[in-house]
Amino acid sequence: MASFRFPKRERLSRQRLWEEVFARGRSAKAFPLVLHYLKTELPEPVPAQAGFAVPKRRFRKAVHRNRVRRLMREAYRMEKPGFFNNTKGSFAFVFLYIGNELPQLAALQAAMRSLLAKVTAHEDDA
Repeated sequence: MASFRFPKRERLSRQRLWEEVFARGRSAKAFPLVLHYLKTELPEPVPAQAGFAVPKRRFRKAVHRNRVRRLMREAYRMEKPGFFNNTKGSFAFVFLYIGNELPQLAALQAAMRSLLAKVTAHEDDA
């Protein structure tokens, strides 16, 4: 049975790992999200750790940034079991929101599904 939880050990929290994802990682885009990812060893025994970011320039109010981040986490939480079942190794993910409007959960879920499918397809190519 797939686990739809998003525990603390699956959150990307180390500053060095965030920087490494941007420096050495690859990226994929599915509007309104951009995914930066890196296949690497993680400090925790999990298939992936994910971080979420919303630029202050697009959403000046913290309430709106937090809302978008919550929706992104929920979309990831719902889509990750399918990804975990189809991959090997461990990944570090950073999801960036690039839209200008407050999103709907359905739009984020579709973009998240597309991004995770691109990572799975790229892993098969490599």
